[in-house]
Amino acid sequence: MTPRLSVRTVPQFDRLLRRLNKQHPELPQLYAEALRILETDPLNLSRQHNIKKLTGVGPGEGGQYRLALRRFRFRYDISGHEVVLYYCGLRREDTYR
Repeated sequence: MTPRLSVRTVPQFDRLLRRLNKQHPELPQLYAEALRILETDPLNLSRQHNIKKLTGVGPGEGGQYRLALRRFRFRYDISGHEVVLYYCGLRREDTYR
């Protein structure tokens, strides 16, 4: 069994989450699922999650990894036994039109 990692957030993430939470009632459930995934498998070693390592982004630059859950994107870094959440955003349907 793999050890659980601790997950912490930065103040900017907390502000984004509060703002999105007002408009999207499904977000708390998705955030809880994201926390569960990041505590157990942030590197996606099981290949069960929609996690991507972003290219051109270094540690501490706003998240080297992206977790996609439905329309929401969570960006984070891994530092030792800690996962740091930097960004929570909504992917719009018309982003690539």
